[in-house]
Amino acid sequence: MFEKLSSRFSGAFSALRSRGKLSDKDIEAAVSEIKTALLEADVALDVATDLTGRILEKSREVLPTLQSGTNQAQAIFDVVNQELTEILGGSARRVRFAKNPPTIIMLAGLQGAGKTTLAAKLAKFFKDQGETPLLVASDLQRPNAVNQLQVVGASVGVPVFAPEPGNGVGDPVKVAEAGVKFAQSKFHSIVIVDTAGRLGVDEDLMKEAISIRDAIQPQEILFVVDAMIGQDAVRTAQAFQDGVGFDGVVLTKLDGDARGGAALSIASITGRPIMFASTGEKISDFDIFYPERMASRILGLGDVATLAEQAKKAFDGDSAKRLEDKFVAGEDFTLDDFLEQLEAMAKMGSMGKLLGMLPGAGAMKKQIENFDESEITRTKAIVQSMTPLERRDLKVLNGSRRARIALGSGRKVSDVNALVDKFTAAQKMMKQMRNGGGLPQGMALPPGMALPSGMPMPAAPKKAAPPKAKKSRSGNPAKRALENG
Repeated sequence: MFEKLSSRFSGAFSALRSRGKLSDKDIEAAVSEIKTALLEADVALDVATDLTGRILEKSREVLPTLQSGTNQAQAIFDVVNQELTEILGGSARRVRFAKNPPTIIMLAGLQGAGKTTLAAKLAKFFKDQGETPLLVASDLQRPNAVNQLQVVGASVGVPVFAPEPGNGVGDPVKVAEAGVKFAQSKFHSIVIVDTAGRLGVDEDLMKEAISIRDAIQPQEILFVVDAMIGQDAVRTAQAFQDGVGFDGVVLTKLDGDARGGAALSIASITGRPIMFASTGEKISDFDIFYPERMASRILGLGDVATLAEQAKKAFDGDSAKRLEDKFVAGEDFTLDDFLEQLEAMAKMGSMGKLLGMLPGAGAMKKQIENFDESEITRTKAIVQSMTPLERRDLKVLNGSRRARIALGSGRKVSDVNALVDKFTAAQKMMKQMRNGGGLPQGMALPPGMALPSGMPMPAAPKKAAPPKAKKSRSGNPAKRALENG
């Protein structure tokens, strides 16, 4: 979403770094470029003006304090990073839990923002943390909204309270009240109330939302907004803030190709933090919104923290420990181990998204866009078509075995050969690393053929040095050969 904005920021800082010692005019030109980039990204004018004004002011304060030789462009970069983080909310804000459960969370927003799917994502998020959420179907207006909530609730294993069929039938306020009482009786720790939206802000929408709010007294009202609708998102958020009021924002469709200005404007204009972000269609594409991480991505620094968290979730701790023990013991990394890694990588989601979190991903835009997501599936098919013996010992893979594997996986023999060659190279490199040699200059492990993220590369026990040969004292070549054994 922020690709164009990130590209413009990178251009502005490249110009600064090329100048060495900076003048006030250099800073003004860079800040002007940043403001243009923000406006093109659909950031509200007032927000862009305020942000760049603070950047210019703080940059002018910082430069005179720098000692000679200090990288002035980096200092300006740090100022921008800090201000971007602040405008996005400063720091992540967590949900306020009720002193006496259940904690009630009410979702509000326009129709089409993705509230119902978001409700299931939020429920799964809390369930994974050991909570016992309940979904309440109070959207009784949109066709099939109740049924949709039941379907997505079942997909994440969270019960749905839905006493009314919806489709215009039932009282949403009474359903919300009854849902909270049901949660109390069944000892649910979290109640997530899905409410109706409209195609636009209107009086009926506000009255219904206010009535539900007053009836259930939620600890959190979360405004769900489609990040792709640009400035309309900001205007809608302001209307809801003035009408129902809300405590935090949830951005949906943050993986879209919109310019992203809503994310930079909404927290500043409403004074409410962005608390969660939905970054894809999968239920797992959802997490806490970290302003500092988003600022880092906008500035091209990647989001290594989120990448590491996703890897930690995907890679089983016992498996990682077992592979580490094998590595230390000098045992070969087998195709069974590789298959285990591929399956863990698949759990992490889109490889394009993961690669996009790496520092400098903007420079690899074309490669990331052209990355074939199905390559992992095809590779898994080849490995799964092998026998346990073949996965352990590649030396047994003769021509007939390779032909059988190709047929079983629906691939060509050349694909099987290519995988075997890459894996053999990876094994050799890992042996070299284990022996303390490191990777040869300019070489890297093939994609997916490295140890899981977070696993240390322990040094293998040092081998005893071979005994030095005794220095020969004889000048006779034959006798010297005998002395040396």
